[in-house]
Amino acid sequence: MNQDYSKFGEKFTRYSGITRLMDDLGRANHSNDENIIMLGGGNPALIPQAHEVFVNELKLLIDNKEVDQMLSHYDGPKGSEVFIQTLVEMFNTNYGWRLDEGNIAITNGSQASFFTLFNLFAGEMPDGSYKKVLLPIVPEYIGYADQGLSEGMFVSVKPEIHELDNQQFKYQIDFDKLTQTLKQKNIGVICISRPTNPTGNVITDDELDKLDQIAQEHNIPLIVDNAYGNPFPGAIYTDATLSWNDNTVLCMSLSKLGLPGIRTGIVIANHETIEAMSRVSGILTLAPSSVGPTLVTRLVQNQEILHLANNVVKTFYQDKAETAKAIFYEIFGGTSAKLHKLEGAFFMWIWFPDLKITSEELYQQLRAKDVYIIPGHNFFIGMDDNWTHQHRCIRINYAKDEVTLRKGLELIYNEIFL
Repeated sequence: MNQDYSKFGEKFTRYSGITRLMDDLGRANHSNDENIIMLGGGNPALIPQAHEVFVNELKLLIDNKEVDQMLSHYDGPKGSEVFIQTLVEMFNTNYGWRLDEGNIAITNGSQASFFTLFNLFAGEMPDGSYKKVLLPIVPEYIGYADQGLSEGMFVSVKPEIHELDNQQFKYQIDFDKLTQTLKQKNIGVICISRPTNPTGNVITDDELDKLDQIAQEHNIPLIVDNAYGNPFPGAIYTDATLSWNDNTVLCMSLSKLGLPGIRTGIVIANHETIEAMSRVSGILTLAPSSVGPTLVTRLVQNQEILHLANNVVKTFYQDKAETAKAIFYEIFGGTSAKLHKLEGAFFMWIWFPDLKITSEELYQQLRAKDVYIIPGHNFFIGMDDNWTHQHRCIRINYAKDEVTLRKGLELIYNEIFL
């Protein structure tokens, strides 16, 4: 039977890049087939030392009978007041900000945060005009692509590619093209991830300051997706200052600490934006989950979460990054393959300039052999599909054991170069 869906239904039931990614991830994670090599998903590693901390917190909640509060009571639509107050104190103490409880909202994960934010600031406006979300640099997070209630909500700027020594390269923002785009398009909000998923790129403090200045000059907010950034999980391996002001919407998450299943997002913004998000939350979800906030409140209060991020999580992923680079050179050294400079997060972004097929075709060929990657074109959101470069890149998750990563990269090498 063919179901007659609304425009909303037609749009959000289409098969998308993020849906395929999560389908692949779920299939691999719940399979008993030891031959499956899952290098495509964004699932963080299970870090034993961090996992032990979270399990002990849960035991403590049970012993103190606080688990009843976590499971049996609604929070308000903005999220746990205790957790929000704890976050306010932590950020003000460590960064000198002047936040209050009206500056923070909790969501059911970053994906929920971005759905609300993008559709608050872009799409069809009350006066009949139409505003877009501007991505200053692509490739960008695949999960943004289908968040708009309206079609064609995103516009992006083609990056400058700086080729570096040792088969590495780095994307940088083309501010001249960015300025032209702002003049040509009706932009409602600017959004950038830092570090960037999929490339591990970290824009500099100067670049971020420039984006902030541009956003304020055009009277539009700047969303900074900080899911992999400081202070937690802290997966940044280069100098980067965490900053916030009244025009910045800073989005964070507990997922990459090692808690993806609890779906807890954190949004820091001005009072008006937080109030708007709270009202949307009340309509869509009644209230965000209490599990994540309750589980980590004590860790935030005593700032153990900062120690965990800096000394356990960051160290783990930075070591993984060094291992991934070594394996890349071992397997692809001397070929035309190029690796984006690893500055944060836990992804390898590999560019094959001489690839004879598209990255989508490569994905299909590897998938048939139980090797899962993400083809690069999915991340070039809001731009024409005719740039050859976007069809010659792939994303690899290196938050894996070394044996799995090496085997997967060897099979990719064999598929392309043999």
